[in-house]
Amino acid sequence: MRNWLLPEYIEDVLPAEAARIESLRRTLLDLFRVHGYQYVIPPMLEYMESLTTGAGHDLDLATYKVVDQLSGRLMGVRADMTPQAARIDAHLLNQQGITRLCYAGSVLRTKPDGLAQTREPLQLGAELYGHAGVASDIEIQWLLIQALHAMGVNRVHMDFSHVNIFGSLINASQIAPQLEQDLYAALQSKDQASVASLAQSLDKVTREALLHLTELNGDKAVLIKAAKVLPAIPAITTALASLTTVSSALADLEVSLSFDLSELRGYHYHSGMVFAAYAHGYKGPLALGGRYDEVGSAFGRARPATGFSLDLRGVVTALAPAQLPLAIFAPAQDDASLREKISALRAEGQIVIQALPDAGSDFKELNCNRKLAHYNSGWHVVSIDSDKN
Repeated sequence: MRNWLLPEYIEDVLPAEAARIESLRRTLLDLFRVHGYQYVIPPMLEYMESLTTGAGHDLDLATYKVVDQLSGRLMGVRADMTPQAARIDAHLLNQQGITRLCYAGSVLRTKPDGLAQTREPLQLGAELYGHAGVASDIEIQWLLIQALHAMGVNRVHMDFSHVNIFGSLINASQIAPQLEQDLYAALQSKDQASVASLAQSLDKVTREALLHLTELNGDKAVLIKAAKVLPAIPAITTALASLTTVSSALADLEVSLSFDLSELRGYHYHSGMVFAAYAHGYKGPLALGGRYDEVGSAFGRARPATGFSLDLRGVVTALAPAQLPLAIFAPAQDDASLREKISALRAEGQIVIQALPDAGSDFKELNCNRKLAHYNSGWHVVSIDSDKN
């Protein structure tokens, strides 16, 4: 067995791609910082109850489990940092007003997913706690769009839904859990025939509403149609009003919008509006987000919450191949003026690679296109091909 092989869907990140990922990570965290989002670094390992309670069965399946050799309790390697941020807000910060948090770090998942099809995404996200109104949803969505633009992702498309529309139909008709799961699966695949078959025992209003959900997808005109064909349940009316407000608030940004009311992504985790960001040239969603007001209750302190996360590594993988930044080559001389010049260039942000004594200098491998040459009583940056010494 070759001991240098890695497990499937676990990969090294090589210098050019790593440099781009790190540069974008800094750019996005700086963007979040100036909007008031405070950076937190949750641990890689936690007890399973903390990692997955209130986060749904899917996250439990995605989490690697290990036994703590100190306590004997079952621990997990984080598969999602959002529950960790909710725990920090609920117990460590314990603020009464609005809290804004952001994070960036590797997560580990039992199966590959996302744009990069990796089991080790680099998750970056922002979360807002303590505000239940649509204004906080809009703030998070606007921040996501700004983040994608900052990464050079243009022609962004946002797709919206609201889990309370389906949820209120389920609650109003007191549908059994198994039927709820079957209807959920049928709606996700927009299988109208299956929805009709599953809903045949339900009352006419609920049955017709569920069938309408399979067709309610498109631009903002869908919201007008939905208000006409769906029952006037208060939760549905409120959900449609929130989506309409979002469509108006984001209209002036460089983004296209669509609405799919049968999309139930994170149905057992989210509690309100959900959204996904797409862009031309990418095969899947770049980022996912939504409202998850109930997660904090698992930590003994329910707080309104909304946020988004993206796999930074996945977005970078889908970009054009990364190139290492070009550097300046410096000779291996013990010269005070040379050291001073190198320090000044590095202080400006320039990459300067100084040769080691008795070592070869392959400019291509070092990615150098310039060098330091001594002439006119000083050190100067010249092209590699220059005849200056």
